[in-house]
Amino acid sequence: MTETTHEDQQSSPHLPIKNNLKIALFHLGSGMADVITAGVWNRIMITDLGFAATPISLLVGLRYFLAPLGVWAGRISDERAVGGYRRLFWIWLGRLMMVTSILGTGLLTADLARGREATPMVWLLLTGSLLLFSLGSALSGSTFLALIYDRAHPRQRGRAVGIVWTFLLLGFTIAGILFGVLLPSNREEGSAAAGGLSFSPETLQTLFVVGALVMGALWFFSLLGEERRSTGTAAVQAEPKSQTTLRQDIQQAWSNRQTRFFFWYLALSMIFAFAQDLVLEPFAGDVFNMDAAHTTRFAAYWGSMSIIGTVLFLWLSRRYTRLTNTVMSHVGVWVLVATFAVFALSSVAEIRGLVTPGLILLGIGLGVWNVGTLGMMMEMSPFGRAGTFLGFWTLVVTLARGFGVTLGGFVRDIAVQLTGNVTLSYGVVFGLEAIGLIVALWALSQVNVQYFQAEQGEAQSDATSVLAAALD
Repeated sequence: MTETTHEDQQSSPHLPIKNNLKIALFHLGSGMADVITAGVWNRIMITDLGFAATPISLLVGLRYFLAPLGVWAGRISDERAVGGYRRLFWIWLGRLMMVTSILGTGLLTADLARGREATPMVWLLLTGSLLLFSLGSALSGSTFLALIYDRAHPRQRGRAVGIVWTFLLLGFTIAGILFGVLLPSNREEGSAAAGGLSFSPETLQTLFVVGALVMGALWFFSLLGEERRSTGTAAVQAEPKSQTTLRQDIQQAWSNRQTRFFFWYLALSMIFAFAQDLVLEPFAGDVFNMDAAHTTRFAAYWGSMSIIGTVLFLWLSRRYTRLTNTVMSHVGVWVLVATFAVFALSSVAEIRGLVTPGLILLGIGLGVWNVGTLGMMMEMSPFGRAGTFLGFWTLVVTLARGFGVTLGGFVRDIAVQLTGNVTLSYGVVFGLEAIGLIVALWALSQVNVQYFQAEQGEAQSDATSVLAAALD
């Protein structure tokens, strides 16, 4: 039987369900990586070890600020192969760097938990470790989306995105449970916490080592065999080589009214939806004295609700043709506005009972919003420049999320300095998020996907029909 080349896949792409599920395991690991850095490590450094939120937010945000490398990697993967692979080389290289970083960060943090002084050298090593994580994330993010674009027929891309996103949410849920088990509370065990910590440094180190190994295995085996090794010129022929420079592509995207407003929607929604990313677990620890074992499980709460929201709205999109990616984006953002209003009230009034409803709303909002927005990213990426445009949108998303993560920590610290009130400081962060998301909704109202596709001379790939295939 003749081996299928990458060129063959491009001329007649088809992504069976079983392969879609296998590829989606990749984002199971991605969800776990998000939880271990922005759900476990940040909480330990801020609440348990007592460091200021601003430097921690900058270190966590490094991965987002290096996102321009994603555009470069996406463009290179559009035009040439490395070792016969257009996408896979960059994906696996990036994820190997992330595994190495998680191991290094875990060992350094465990040493700090044992009482090691936070010298400039320690901070330099932590910065280097998280820089490695950031570089790996940048190289592999947009190229992974481009691999999905390559592998799936246009009518299958909605299904592909839906399944992959569901597994990302499942990764949050599984990580919340797994890491909560691997980081048992000393209070629950009835033993005195070393140095006042609610966990032992040894269990913290085990969590990072086990997490890195599990994620590495998922990232490798999920994509094994999913991109065929092609001969010399086949990779370049798969999509027409761009005759423009990267700068010209970005200028063209900015000159188009539809893509310009889509840019502002992506940027604003990401900034204000993820300003909570760094402060959510510390909020519960500082305001309600919840220990690390409990706040680590937050990801399981909102992750499971995100899965429910995603599946429900994908199912509804099959039956209601007006439920497009754009409509789902609107619904999701409005739910997030309500979410941060609930969290703000919970913090300012110190109502612990509102934390769980807030987590439920957060999960549903993120699920619906991200499926709609990811679908729109596919729709706003013209054929022939998919890697470049997806790289550009990934650049916007990741840079904006980085600003959001940093903004959350910065606003929290400034509010504490100005008011001396920790509970009020978290309320300020959540309130600011709600206001910012309302502005993002205005930008979204100016985007017309069908008009953009008509401008590009592409066949009308109705968002509804794409999402309708999501459960096939």
